Amino acid sequence: MEPLLVITNLPDQESAQKLAALLVEAHLAACVNVLAPCHSVYRWQGEIETASETPLLIKTLASCYDKLEAAIREHHPYELPEIIAVPISAGLPEYLAWVAAETCSQ
Repeated sequence: MEPLLVITNLPDQESAQKLAALLVEAHLAACVNVLAPCHSVYRWQGEIETASETPLLIKTLASCYDKLEAAIREHHPYELPEIIAVPISAGLPEYLAWVAAETCSQ
């Protein structure tokens, strides 16, 4: 079991809530935190851009990552969505066992 924290940003709360629900319903994530909107500054196609975005923190397993990434790409409105996976090296064992039980095991 290799737990991951996957991070992505959506353009608004509505699309973030929809994607979060889809990922949990499909057992691609045990839990998705939909955070408060933030202000992003980035370079896109040679220009400095700014946007209000809603971050998602997605708890999943490395064994589910490919399917999770495919689902995010399919349902994400951005041409190039941010999808970053960070290994979880430690955590409450019972919580990590719950993540494993709820993710890709159904």
